[in-house]
Amino acid sequence: MYKTPSKQLSFEDFNQPLGLQMDPNNRWIKKAEFIPWDLVEKKYKKLFKGFKGHVAKPARMALGALLIQIEYGLLG
Repeated sequence: MYKTPSKQLSFEDFNQPLGLQMDPNNRWIKKAEFIPWDLVEKKYKKLFKGFKGHVAKPARMALGALLIQIEYGLLG
């Protein structure tokens, strides 16, 4: 089962307490800008056709975790 999550905050809309700011030159932020998230979401959602069972993790979380594993060589 898959439920489409609410829209992801844009980089400009993300506010941290205490005035902390994210670095727009951060490599992960730059990588995220090149990913067509709407297309990823659409294709990922098709993998979960059933209406029973646990709800799948959001596509952005799943793909993000995979990219981190690839970046750090954690995939066997």
